[in-house]
Amino acid sequence: RIRECHVFSEVVPFDVDPAAVRARSPRALVLSGGPASVYEPGAPALDPRLLGLGIPVLGLCYGQQAMARALGGRVEATGVREYGRTRLRADPAGSVLFRDLPTDQVVWMSHGDTVTAAPPDARVVATTDAAPVAGFEDPGKGLYGVQFHPEVAHTERGMDLFKNFLYEAAGCRPNW
Repeated sequence: RIRECHVFSEVVPFDVDPAAVRARSPRALVLSGGPASVYEPGAPALDPRLLGLGIPVLGLCYGQQAMARALGGRVEATGVREYGRTRLRADPAGSVLFRDLPTDQVVWMSHGDTVTAAPPDARVVATTDAAPVAGFEDPGKGLYGVQFHPEVAHTERGMDLFKNFLYEAAGCRPNW
């Protein structure tokens, strides 16, 4: 297991023009989380054209919800919130994100809304007691989403999930 993962990254605003993204020739995009609900007036909206650039995309928390909504999935305020340590059940068989990761793991959640139906053609690869779609993948389109926060230390295998996304989905290599 590789212990370190060094990646050059840039933070851009949510309303970045997809043409500007394409012009930068990124190897992958990560859509971050945020405190808003995808249904709030004025909430950051995902330009669906970002998902059609042919660049692998990983949505985290709010980013996953925005992706699911833009792709025809369903996001709902179920009345059940998950905050903090949460038990996740992954389906690593055939999964890109959860490849070689345990079926049961601890992740860090912070959400009120939940993806209740994955987008058409996407496969559900992780669930929790409160999130029926805690992770989805559509490798053919290079689209991936997780409801939890792999970027925090409280998600025990979060860096491994990022490595799977970067190395397997995006074809990056740790060679610089």
